[in-house]
Amino acid sequence: MIQKIWFTLVWSFIKLGLYFYSNKITVLGRKNIPKRGAVLFAVNHPNGLIDPLFVTTTNSRQNHFLVRAASFKNPTIKKILESLYLMPIYRIRDGIKQLSNNQEIFEKCYKILDKGETLMIFPEGSHDKKRSIRPLSKGFTRIVFGALEKHKDLEIKVVPVGITYQHPSDFPTKVTINYGKPIGTREIFETNSGAKSINILKAKVSEQLEKLSVHITDDSNYETTLQKLTDAQVDFTKVDEVNKMIQSESIPNSKNAKTNFVKPLLYLIILNSIIPFFIWKIVRNKIDEIEFIDTFRFALNWFLCTFFYCLQAYIVSLFYGNTIGLFYLTISAFIVLLYSKLAPTNAKKHKEFNEFGKQV
Repeated sequence: MIQKIWFTLVWSFIKLGLYFYSNKITVLGRKNIPKRGAVLFAVNHPNGLIDPLFVTTTNSRQNHFLVRAASFKNPTIKKILESLYLMPIYRIRDGIKQLSNNQEIFEKCYKILDKGETLMIFPEGSHDKKRSIRPLSKGFTRIVFGALEKHKDLEIKVVPVGITYQHPSDFPTKVTINYGKPIGTREIFETNSGAKSINILKAKVSEQLEKLSVHITDDSNYETTLQKLTDAQVDFTKVDEVNKMIQSESIPNSKNAKTNFVKPLLYLIILNSIIPFFIWKIVRNKIDEIEFIDTFRFALNWFLCTFFYCLQAYIVSLFYGNTIGLFYLTISAFIVLLYSKLAPTNAKKHKEFNEFGKQV
């Protein structure tokens, strides 16, 4: 019970933070989420640890997560992650000896699904900013079919989830979370051999993911197609519309990006958040993977800005009274919200960053 209360508090805090961080969050197919019973959410993975945050805060099911084991190296962070229902999954790159630890994790997953709860996994196996659905690993099928074999009366619905960003690593972010149709797994498991069951389930999930997110075939024409879409300033979060452009090869002509008329607000935000801003700039220089820009920017600035705005409001209240302190805190939050909702979210190549990032 205590863990659920803790999870709900953190979930609510993160959901509020994502609202401030995002220009627009579009959720499609929410009706496809089963209200009860075992569910495995199979999600594409373009943008680091912020991906599961968007998924878990846009559905009412309490999720358990499988994330890469490297995130659990620090003992303190390990305890925090475990308290939020995160579990490590080991890959070959973590060392062959570590792979044996996965069996214990799989057993935990079987119990979670048998209790009619939900599990979130990223079957591509790693994050990648490319606008393509990559080949899926069979790890998630092993969990599903392992649970079905162990619990004969269990049915597990696999729900593919597509995430598409207007531009990964940009602020404010604009994203679409698209829930696909549930895939029943008991019939696949019982009417096919093991290898065939795996291939069928992987194919069904891949097929949906390619429609639920913007998918450009990763071939020799990938960069050309992406460049044309970027030059046309398409709204990538309009997934169906963009996928039709790609499939019909009917991409609009180039157009100019929208001018950011509210940029002065950004400088005001930086001035009011000067300590968090400099801390972020230091941390930013240590981030090697572009896919983690959004994750660290959101987490660091949401927690730091919340703390420093409250601290600054307290200091203001000491000199000018509680009413002025509360007014300062309200205006500070309102300016951030105003900028995030009004700033243009232009289509950009992945190498470009705005003022809160760094060009690479």
